[in-house]
Amino acid sequence: MQDVTFSYDDFDPESEGLREALTSTGNGYFCTRGTAEWEDAGTVHYPGTYAHGCFNRETTIFGGSPVLNEDLVNLPNWLVLKLRIEGDEAIRLDNVKLLSYRHDYDIRLAMVQRELRFRDRAGRETTLRSRRFVSMAHSHQAAIEFTFTPENWSGRAEVVSALDGRVTNQMVERYQELEGRHLDPVSPRTFGPETIALKSKTRQSNIYIAEAARTRVFQAGEQMPVERTLHQMEDYIQQTLAFDVTAGEPVRVEKLVALFTSHDNAITDTLTAAGRHVLRYPDYAEALAEHQAAWAELWDVCDVELPHEPRVQLLLRFHTAHVLQVCSRHTARHDAGVPARGLNGEAYRGHVFWDELYVYPFLNFRLPEITRGLLMYRYRRLTEARSAAREAGYQGAMFPWQSGSDGTEETQVVHLNPLSGQWDADHSHNQRHVNAAIFYNAWQYYQATDDLEFLRDYGAELMLEIARFWASLAHYNPEHERYEIHGVMGPDEFHERYPGAQDDGLRNNAYTNVMVAWIAETAPRVLDLLPASRRAALRARLGLTDDELRTWQDMSRRMFVPFHGEDVISQFEGYADLEELDWERYRAEHDNIQRLDRILKAEGDDPDRYQLTKQADAVMLFFLFPPDELRRLFEQLGYAHDPDMARRTVEYYDQRTSHGSTLSLITHAGVLAALDPESSWERFMAALESDVGDLQGGTTKEGIHMGVMSGTLDLLQRSYLGCSVRDGVLHFEPRLVDRLDGLVFSMQFRKTSIRISVKGVELTVLARAEGFRAPVRIAVGDQVRELGAGDECVFALPPQPDPANR
Repeated sequence: MQDVTFSYDDFDPESEGLREALTSTGNGYFCTRGTAEWEDAGTVHYPGTYAHGCFNRETTIFGGSPVLNEDLVNLPNWLVLKLRIEGDEAIRLDNVKLLSYRHDYDIRLAMVQRELRFRDRAGRETTLRSRRFVSMAHSHQAAIEFTFTPENWSGRAEVVSALDGRVTNQMVERYQELEGRHLDPVSPRTFGPETIALKSKTRQSNIYIAEAARTRVFQAGEQMPVERTLHQMEDYIQQTLAFDVTAGEPVRVEKLVALFTSHDNAITDTLTAAGRHVLRYPDYAEALAEHQAAWAELWDVCDVELPHEPRVQLLLRFHTAHVLQVCSRHTARHDAGVPARGLNGEAYRGHVFWDELYVYPFLNFRLPEITRGLLMYRYRRLTEARSAAREAGYQGAMFPWQSGSDGTEETQVVHLNPLSGQWDADHSHNQRHVNAAIFYNAWQYYQATDDLEFLRDYGAELMLEIARFWASLAHYNPEHERYEIHGVMGPDEFHERYPGAQDDGLRNNAYTNVMVAWIAETAPRVLDLLPASRRAALRARLGLTDDELRTWQDMSRRMFVPFHGEDVISQFEGYADLEELDWERYRAEHDNIQRLDRILKAEGDDPDRYQLTKQADAVMLFFLFPPDELRRLFEQLGYAHDPDMARRTVEYYDQRTSHGSTLSLITHAGVLAALDPESSWERFMAALESDVGDLQGGTTKEGIHMGVMSGTLDLLQRSYLGCSVRDGVLHFEPRLVDRLDGLVFSMQFRKTSIRISVKGVELTVLARAEGFRAPVRIAVGDQVRELGAGDECVFALPPQPDPANR
């Protein structure tokens, strides 16, 4: 892969928060925003660092009532490198005149770079270049190279290198009234003359965090002697390095950093570990070479080539880099879930939602060991999910809508409407469909990997307990002779209850009910896949009875699905009875209506009254299941399914959806690939641009959207190549073939590496000899081929149907 760089050639204070999020550097263990090393936190800059699992819970008093919130903690700032000239104040972007400025992000290496020329208030002109990365080769390592050249002056320069533990969680404006202090100081320390270190502790969760930094100065390839001055407080330590410089002669500063937490293995103390490691680190150039090699290995597996669509290719690579910064092989070795907003911001407080549904498909077929590790995050919280189910009066395991440290429900009881300034009740914990997503994710992982060991030891127990939960939540309605589920919310989120109702939740969300029917059918298959001894032992331990299995079988055939009008799937029972919204009025009055719920509530109205949808809900069914599978499910339930059901349902909701979540763009683009290819591609492009263009108007600076970034990668394989696994065969049903011409990427199917390419109207699959495990079966249309090591097969693609004739 040639140089792939995302660049900004000016400094724009209004956009800097967004740029910091987009140019973050991470390695799947920790991640740091792309803030300039010399800037402090304020209204323009926010140098946040976040690590998987570092949560802390604090209490805020609202109106005399305690409100608890758990946050992913902003860790001590390790970036600090500041330049002072002749004893003047440290250089900042707001106290110099910029003569030139460039801010680059090297996508290949997830490395942020800045180069600027400036004139200070004394008329001195200086060129400054900084480069930094968080090492993909060594999970605890980060490095900064800071090079400056005095252009028209000589004299005394000072570089301040610091570790700052005085940080708080204050990024998200609507959380400002909530307690943001999460760290207590422990101690600063030095490890010899070149290395400073700082240890902190989270206030409630008692996680220790230690950072150590080794700073050196070089000129003409040789380390310079410098005068070092130490200053420390209990939550801050800095070293000032003073030396003389000469006009025209560049000086290079290296800062190597180690970060450890008490969650890490094989350490006796976080501060000791950080100090030892940073003393052993090589110089910047060697550390960078190791980092480059680690990324090269990842790109060999994960790169997407689409040369005829250069903008698409660039953004797909950009998204890949961000996904791997949050979920890498390092992640798999830790107790980590998928934070919906990544590790470079504080939106959603770092919680884990259902967004992993959009993340795992890309990983399943490339780095399945990461998916396995992330699924273990759910398994380790199975005990808490069982307890939650019991407390709510159900059986099995009920996972929370928002999960953090221990798997308890982290959904807020109130949330701030920024349009009205009011704190409204939050009922989104009723989104029980997260449990269906977890079951689906585990099954899809197994389908892609054939990892029976995972299923035997962890997955089956997880999935069976979720199936039990759904069976206990459902009830049989003898009048309809159907099973129904009441009191839940669907993915839509705008509808929390029926208009005027006191009770929370809705009746028979179609997406939920169909997913439950599928789960009830699939769970016994999971049992059957287990060795007989494990099956018997697991059933005995869980107390899973034959009566329960019979109930699941009955549910798989008799779940209630609401319809209305001309056989359109109803989002929930009674949806079509709600009022129609005057969409034209709201579009005319508001620049952005994605969050119609906030607009309506600010007007004193209630979104529960209207036929509107925040994001794909019923439409999700057509996204998650191939057409033949969905038809089989509906027919098994006793409902007619005709080829036009998808079109009717999608068209109905497309007119009533505000796409208040970027996930909705992914879902609709995926479903429309077979119905309206051009519209699908338009939404795909909107999804690709949504974070880099901050489509939601200010949210991306609070953290990237993992679901949409991963979802664009999944769209390419799931919807445009039509990739699915059925009966152990990897199927492809390509669509938008003209857009895919030249496409090349790698996949891993059941531990065998394959290479996919599209050229003209041919799809070629190569089973790589390297890493070959066993023959794989590949299908395109009715053509099925088995490939051995080194085998290549060229499939002629069937003609693409004309959407106008459908």
